[in-house]
Amino acid sequence: MNVMDYSGEPHGVYFLIDNKSFYASCEAVKRGLNPLDVSLVVMSEQENTNGGLILATSPHAKKEYGLKANVSRQRDLPQANDLIVVPPRMNLYIQKNLQINNIFRRFVPDEDLWPYSIDESILDLTHSWRLFGKSPLQVARIIQRTVRDELGLYTTIGIGENPVQAKIALDVYAKKSSDLIGVINYGSVQKKIWTINCLTDVWGIGRQTEKNLNRLGIYNMNDLAHANPFYLREHLGIIGWQLFATAWGVDRSDLEKPAQVKEHSIGNSQVLPRDYSNRSEIETVIKEIGEQVAARLRHRGKQTQCLALGIGFSYQSAQDDGREGFSLSRKIPPTNGNHDVVRELIAMFRSHWQGQVVRNIAVYTSRLSTMRGQQLELFDPISQQIKKYDVDCTVDKIREKFGFKSLVYARSKLRGGTAIDRANLVGGHNGGNAYE
Repeated sequence: MNVMDYSGEPHGVYFLIDNKSFYASCEAVKRGLNPLDVSLVVMSEQENTNGGLILATSPHAKKEYGLKANVSRQRDLPQANDLIVVPPRMNLYIQKNLQINNIFRRFVPDEDLWPYSIDESILDLTHSWRLFGKSPLQVARIIQRTVRDELGLYTTIGIGENPVQAKIALDVYAKKSSDLIGVINYGSVQKKIWTINCLTDVWGIGRQTEKNLNRLGIYNMNDLAHANPFYLREHLGIIGWQLFATAWGVDRSDLEKPAQVKEHSIGNSQVLPRDYSNRSEIETVIKEIGEQVAARLRHRGKQTQCLALGIGFSYQSAQDDGREGFSLSRKIPPTNGNHDVVRELIAMFRSHWQGQVVRNIAVYTSRLSTMRGQQLELFDPISQQIKKYDVDCTVDKIREKFGFKSLVYARSKLRGGTAIDRANLVGGHNGGNAYE
């Protein structure tokens, strides 16, 4: 099969725009430096990432010292006089992201702009690109120049006739191109997609998926494009068909149509700042997370009928135990009260924990229903149950008005508590001052 009829496929003009080395570039610009010329890394706080993790590197630091974001750690930093190491300022990056997307809104209406992450956005210019240039490529250059002139930041742009083409054009070609622009269309699929030899270079293919494809005798995108799609479906499920479509540059997704979620879930998880071996300390964090999740349920007017607890062991404990951790769930009467949620979580933890050192804790709720009243228990005094729930709601209102730290439980001041420190974080890292 070497020919496909694309006449029935969607033909649009999509840009997928990435802010090059975003965190590091924002920090460089704040210091009056060119993001492409300076050696700079953004290093997370040691207490939040077990010794300090490099969150972002400037292109020069990556090339000169081999540093990689979210891989390299503080111990990997070279002794170099020209290397600038700075802490994260998440509020600054959020502010810049909003400014960048406001620039994009000059070229597309709100309904054709989809922020994909803090440093990537999808723009559907199918109906508007002719207002700004003679070709989509010219419009891309205008957008790049506008962002560069106004904010000092560099952007890379992938252009495609659908979002998946734009994403591959961005990841595989734009980031390596001198003009930071890559283009894929239906006519160039064989030249631009089938020639990709590393499967994990393609969006949607991670290490595990690559291993699964290798077991089927598929080692590159050309192999994938010429595989039997029914054979892929048989061995990989629906993802097999999706990968086959990607290999042919086909994407029929409707970005304007909201994704259908099979079942809503509300939860939270934490990577602990250090290894926890003391039961009371572990339970302190479980209680904090449980109360946070219960508060989110109340805020959304929901109750849960199923609680899930996930415990991840430290590296050494996982090696000794033979498991990376444990997870379990339990059906419960409908509730969103702190007392009910925490009681069940602690009971689940105590029933399965055998003294292993813990590093990750996750709490999730499912089987959600709309809050229509408080579920009372038969054997507890009614007045006491109502009072507990009223206290929960009162705390919610105070925190909503004055901030989380305006009212905290005393246990969060004990050794092991993380809620107070995490209240200062944005995305798990220091927010910092965006205007310094």
